[in-house]
Parts: sequence; structure tokens; C-alpha cells
Amino acid sequence: MDTPLPPAQELALIDRELAQLDARRGYLLARREWLLRSAAPAGWTAPAGWGAGAAAAPGAGRGPEASAPSAQNVLLTLGAVLLAVAALAFTLVSWGSLGIGGRAAVLAAVTAGALAAPALLVRRGLRSTAESVAALGLLLTVLDAYALYAVALAGADGAAYAAGAAAALAALWAAYGAVLPRLAVPAPAAVLAVQLPLPLAALAADAGPVGFGWALLATAALDGALAAVPAGAGWLRARAAWTAAAVWVPAGLLWAGALSAAVVRLAAAGSAGVAAAPALLAAGCAVLGVAVAWRFPSAAVSASAGGLAAVAALAGPVLPEASGGWAAVAVLAAALPLLGAAAAGGVPEAVRRGLGAAGAAVAALVALWGLAAAGRAVAGRLSVVRDAWAVTAPADVHGPGAAAVVALLLAAGAAWWAGRVPSHWPAPRPAGPAAGPMPAGPPPVAPAAGPAAAGAVAVVCAWAALFAAPLGYGLPVAAVLGVQLGVTAVAALLAVRPAAASADGPARAAAALCAAAGAVAVSLAALDGRAATFTVLGAVGAGSAAVAARRTAAAAVRAGGAVLAVGAAAGLVAAAAALAGLPAPRWSLPLLAVPAAAAAAGPRLGRVRVPAEAAAAAVGVVAVLLPAGRPGVWSAACALAGVVCAGAAVRPERRRLGWAAAVLGVAAAWLRLWESGVTAVEAYTLPVTAAALAVGFLRRRRDPLASSWTAYGPGLAATLLPSLVAAWGDAHWLRPLLLGAGALAVTLAGARRRLQAPLLLGGACLAAVAVHELAPYVVQVAGLLPRWVLPALAGLLLLAVGATYEKRLRDARRLREALGRLH
Repeated sequence: MDTPLPPAQELALIDRELAQLDARRGYLLARREWLLRSAAPAGWTAPAGWGAGAAAAPGAGRGPEASAPSAQNVLLTLGAVLLAVAALAFTLVSWGSLGIGGRAAVLAAVTAGALAAPALLVRRGLRSTAESVAALGLLLTVLDAYALYAVALAGADGAAYAAGAAAALAALWAAYGAVLPRLAVPAPAAVLAVQLPLPLAALAADAGPVGFGWALLATAALDGALAAVPAGAGWLRARAAWTAAAVWVPAGLLWAGALSAAVVRLAAAGSAGVAAAPALLAAGCAVLGVAVAWRFPSAAVSASAGGLAAVAALAGPVLPEASGGWAAVAVLAAALPLLGAAAAGGVPEAVRRGLGAAGAAVAALVALWGLAAAGRAVAGRLSVVRDAWAVTAPADVHGPGAAAVVALLLAAGAAWWAGRVPSHWPAPRPAGPAAGPMPAGPPPVAPAAGPAAAGAVAVVCAWAALFAAPLGYGLPVAAVLGVQLGVTAVAALLAVRPAAASADGPARAAAALCAAAGAVAVSLAALDGRAATFTVLGAVGAGSAAVAARRTAAAAVRAGGAVLAVGAAAGLVAAAAALAGLPAPRWSLPLLAVPAAAAAAGPRLGRVRVPAEAAAAAVGVVAVLLPAGRPGVWSAACALAGVVCAGAAVRPERRRLGWAAAVLGVAAAWLRLWESGVTAVEAYTLPVTAAALAVGFLRRRRDPLASSWTAYGPGLAATLLPSLVAAWGDAHWLRPLLLGAGALAVTLAGARRRLQAPLLLGGACLAAVAVHELAPYVVQVAGLLPRWVLPALAGLLLLAVGATYEKRLRDARRLREALGRLH
């Protein structure tokens, strides 16, 4: 690089400019450090590469991990804590070494200095330091109060003095916060101190649980009043930052404590007079909860809590006089006014929703109790199934009780009314930008879902009450069954009636479920007597068939009616067979008349054809399985079932039932052979196989696209499968040899002609025969090997399979494609 200056002069110039740059940089770094220590904006962070670390040499250490304000706050907090510990140690340990005057002078001087210093620090802009010193000063006032009690008032009641001291300190700290409004510590400290005077005074006066509860409630009310003070008023100017922690949390805890005291005393009360005082306390809790929700729209949960307290207040005096389940009725009656208040006009949304939620919760709990009682009674009545037709009088059944019935009816009425009152459910929020912000509190309930759910609850509660009401009173069986049939019929009529509105859908569905449950329950209970069985099953079958034929009913309701009608028909057939003296295994033949009738009806069943045929198929399966273990009857049942399936397979949409017919026919034949003691099964299977293969050959000649499974599968299976079963139980060598040779021939023929069915059936049979012949030798060799050999071989096999997994998948795909190319 060429320059006009000599090298010596240029070096001197560069040195002077570097010195000036170093001086300027030093000044800027010093100014920056001062700004960080004194006046750095909150939340400010230095950009990457700034500060002293920017000039460090490469490879220097990382920059500071904590900002200057954070370190400052940590140091201030630590210093305040250390000073507080020192003050405590001085007060508790070193206090006795000074005289009375020295003690008073030291505490007064230190407290006054600690309380006065924050004013000077705030004016100088050292707010964090002022907060720390102010916190120390407030702690010293607590020590002053303790010192005053220990020296001058040692004989006074501790609880009373603590109450007075807490009140005085709260007033002092509030005044201190008003004088220095820029400090954030005094205001929440004063609010926390306010929580103590009234409860401590109640303890000092030995006011008892109810009096202590009133003290807690009054303190909670004071907290609510403090929260309701406008945000800009005096020393509460900055309350928004600490209201939740210093006001709402203590208020909620104190309110809960007051209500707990009331509930405990109500539970222990032996008379209405004793319960009056705690009931009044619960009423006060209810008023405070509702008032808070009225003042603060976002506190809907406060209205719910107030509603629960109102229920305790109303039902509390009645509970000592109520016996058994009538206590639950009293609680439900106390909760019903809350539902009415939830539908009242001129009430804030938060209050309406909170009270409605509380009333609904109590009503739901009582309704569940009533449903459980009704369920136990109905289940007890069904015990007649164990001794069907053995007695004609009802067993000893404990009914649900009048209280449970009344509770269920009240819950049903309340749910019905709630679903019919439009103002009880919140209106939907308008869509679009004009809707505005979402209101505070719980999310709104969809107006269509609320009434619909209420209607369903009303139907279930009313049905359960009326269905279980006649139980447990010693009524005749006919009367009980008649009432239950009537209630079931009413539920069925409600399920099939035309819907007046979209909200009626859940109610109709609930009615359908109740009708189905009632039909099943009354049918089982009717097994107590012969006449009752036929009468009830006939009524249930006729009613179910009418429901299935009702075109205005929902599709699911009609399907359920069809299923119940088929079940009732099967029950009538079984009852008739039992009345005729037939043993249970022989009921299978009459029962097969039910699926036969369903198959014959076929398309005439209309839209309920599928559920009706499915129910009939289930009856057929039961009928086929009933005579298991008795080959003669079982063979007849399989044969008759096969005939039914073959008749149904005539319809094009039921062609697949032909396979079931074939399987049942073969099973019937083999069961007959089993009963006859036949051992040479091939004498019966080979002719069938020859005829079936001839038919399959002709079918393939006429229709080259016919599958080999359709043409040759049934004929080959007719011999191979029974012979394989016989070979596995045969100790001689001739049958396995002949079967293996035949299976080999079938396999080779299938491979030669590229036919899938012979190849797979013959190969599977040949492999099974080989396993049967080699099994004894494998067992013998396995018994000679050490026990660790088999796990080791299995592990090696897994490793090999895992190592060649991809190749095996490719081979499997090729094998599948090869089989797919076969006919």
C-alpha cells in the first residue's frame, strides 16, 4: 500500500487515532454501566455483540447470564431477608440483655428508620430498594407488637391481643400505603392482615363453630367489599396486580370454611331448632355468593356455590325430622327454587347460570339415588328367573320406597319444566364479527342441546319411578305386571309419536330405550307363572310388532321393535315346548320355526327385514347349540337349520346362506354317523366326493370362469377333512398312508392344472399328515435335548427372520401373485 507520508509519520498518526478510539470506547462503556445500574428500562436486553464482551478477544468466556436489574433484585431481596433474620434473632435472643428503655429505643429507632427510608429512596428513583426496606419495616412492626405483648401485656388473652394487633397493623399498613402509593408491598400486606381480626376475636370469645363461621363469613364479605372498590381509589390504585392473590383466594377459603362449619353443624343437629342457627349461617353464605356473582359477571362459579349453600340452608332444618329417603326428597325440594331463579327475568346472566348449574347438580344427584333404588328393586324382582314357573306369588322384594318414587317424579317434573322454559337456557351467540367478545364465565350451552337433554332426563326419571312403584308392597303378580306393561306401553307410544320439534329426538330415544328395558324386565319377571308368561310375552310381541310396523317411528325404534318381536316369539315357542313337557335340548326343533318364519316373510318385512332376520338368525344359533352333546337331536337340529338356510338362499340377496346350508347339512350327516358308531368314514365320503367332483367338472366345462373353490372345493373337503380328523386319532399306519397319497395326488393335480382349491386343500392335508407322522419323533428328540436349545433356536430364527424381513416380504408377494394367477 503506497501513501504520501513517510512510514514513521504514518505510524505516529495511527497510534494517535487508536488512542482516541480507546478513550471514546472507555467513556461509552462507563456510561452504559451507569445506565444499567440506575435507569435501565424494564424488560430491556442488550443486543447481541454489545457491551464489554464485544471487545473481548476471540475465545473469551460467555457474557453475563443475568441482567443487571435481576441481579439487583436478588441482592435486595437477600439483604431484606438477612435483615429480617437479624431482627428476629435480636428480638427473640438478645432482647433480655437490654433494659426497658434500651429495648424501646432500639425497636422504635429501627422501625422508624425502616419505615421512613423508603420515602427518600423513592424520590431518588431507587424503587426496588425502597420496596425491600418497606417490607423490612412492616416486619418490624409485627415484632413491635410482639414485644409490646411480651413486656407490658403478658397477662392478657393471647387470641384477643392478636386480634387487636392484627386490626391495628392492618390500619397502620393501609395508612402507610396511602402515604407512599408508589410502593406495592403495604396494600396487599394490609389486606392479608385484615383476614385475622374477626376469626381471632371469635376464638377469644369462644363463639363456637357457628360463631366462628360467622366471623369467617364477615371477613370474606369484607374481602368482597375491598375487591369492589374502584381501581383508582386511594391506596388501592394498583390493586389489579394482586387482587386475585390477596383478596379472592383468602375470600374463597374463608367462605368455604364458613359453609363447612354450617354443614357440619347441620349434620350433627338433632332437631329443627338446633339446626336453625347453622341454617342461618348457610343462608348468609348463599347471599354472599350470589352478591359476588351479581357484582362481578365473571364469577358465575360464586353463584353456583351460593346456590349449594342455599340448598343447605333450606333443607338443613328439615333433615333432622326426615327419615330414610325423605331427606333426599327434602334436598331436591330445596334445589327446585334454584331452577326457578335461573329462569327469572332481570337477573344477570352469571347469576342465572350459576344458580341453574347448582340446582341441576343437586337434582341430578338425587335422581341418580332414586334410579339406583329403582334398579335394585327391579333386579330383585327378576330373581324369579332362577325358579321359573315354580311359584305363583312374588318373591320377597324390597321396593324402591315411596321417597325414591317421589324424588324421581319431582326430578322428572323439574327436568320437563326446565326443557320447556326458553329463558332457562342461554341464547346462542351470534355469528360473525358483530357478535362481539365472548362473555366472561362458563361457556354457553347450546340452546338445542339443553332442552333436549332435559326432556330425555324427564322421560327416564318418570319411567323408572312408575315402573318400580308397584314393587315391594305385596301386590298380586297380575297387578304388578299389569302396571309395568302399561308403563312400558306408554313409553313405546312416546317413542313412536311424530316429533313436534328437533329437540324431541333425545326424549323419543330415551323413551325407546326405556320401553325396551321395560319389555325385557317384565318378560323375565313374568316367568313367575305359566299364565303370566304367555300373557306378557304375547302382549310384548304384539306391541313390538306394532312399533316395528309404525312408519312414523324412527328407523332405530322400528328395528328395536322388530328385534323384540322376534325375541318374544322365540320366548312363546320355548314356553310352549316347556308346557308340552319337552326337555330343553328338544326345544331346538320348535325354535327353528322362528328363523323359518322370518325367512319366509322375507321382503314383506320391509325396512325392518335386516334387524328381524338378524334376530331370527340369533335364535337359530341358540336352537342349534341347545342339543349339544346329544348327537341324535343335534343332527336333526342341524339338518332342519340347513333346510331353513337353503330356503333363505333362494333369494338373490341371501345367496351366501347356501354355504351355511351346506355346512349344516354336512354337520348333520356326520353327527348321525357319530351316533351310529361309524369309523370307516371314507365309505360315506368318497361317493359324495366323486359325485361332487363330477358336478364340478361339468360346471367348469360350461363356465370356464367359475372358481375352482366353487367347482371342486366342497367335493374335496367332503373326504379330506373328515379323513384327516380320523387319521389324527388313528393309531394304525394304513389310513395316514392312503390319505397322504391321496392328498399328494390332489396337490400334484392342482399344480398341473393350475387350480387353487386342489393345490391348497391337498397341500394343507399333506402337511397335516406329515406333522402327524413326525410328531412322536419330534417329541422324542425334543426330550433328549437340553432345555436351552429350543430358546436358542427360537432366538436364532427370530434373528434370521429379522435380517431377511424384506426378502421374505418380497417372496410372500410373489407367492400371493402366483396363487392369484391360478384358477
